[in-house]
Amino acid sequence: MKAHIPNFITCLNLFSGCVGVTFAFAGQLEVAAYCVLASGIFDFFDGLAARVLHVKSTIGKELDSLADVISFGFLPGAVLYSLLGSAWPGHTYVPYFGFLVTVFSALRLAKFNIDDRQSTDFVGLNTPMNAFYVISLPFIAATYGAIVYHPAFLISSIVVTSLLLVSNVRLFSLKINSFSWHENGWKFTFLLVSAVLVAVLKFAAAPLVLALYFLFSYIHFRQRQ
Repeated sequence: MKAHIPNFITCLNLFSGCVGVTFAFAGQLEVAAYCVLASGIFDFFDGLAARVLHVKSTIGKELDSLADVISFGFLPGAVLYSLLGSAWPGHTYVPYFGFLVTVFSALRLAKFNIDDRQSTDFVGLNTPMNAFYVISLPFIAATYGAIVYHPAFLISSIVVTSLLLVSNVRLFSLKINSFSWHENGWKFTFLLVSAVLVAVLKFAAAPLVLALYFLFSYIHFRQRQ
């Protein structure tokens, strides 16, 4: 029975992503954001459960990627579709450009599955982090709507994040196997600073967290070298 527990949690990730897509298409982007958050929590705990129960399986790995392409690929694409529709209400086809993120998320997950270099760390921006950035945009728009809803900003965000997903930029994984400060000091610092930012700014903290992720990963790998 325990062999099915991680897969069940992965299915909850997938279900939450599907629900989030319906809210995104309905224009309820804040609810969609909470669905991404729920998917992220399930995505963390399915891997944790697999490690604790020692029940890793090939089907679990494939199911995890299939769930992620919906929750962290299709769902942020739907959010961008809605944002572009609001930014350019008279253009019928422009909003579909948002699904470029979905395509590159799928490519990123496919690369991850066959790339031995990513067994401990990441090469390219991981899809959950990218999804959290995308879902932060409606919250930031509450204060900086003129910027977020500017077509140039949205198109630039889509292009840049899509390229980062399949880039060769090295980023550390947040799976911590040791509490050694020497090995994971920058990871701990990143988690602490990010927690403070999220506590203060909520979802709007995502762009800052993403920037810090790149910065601390760079320092982390330079220090290890």
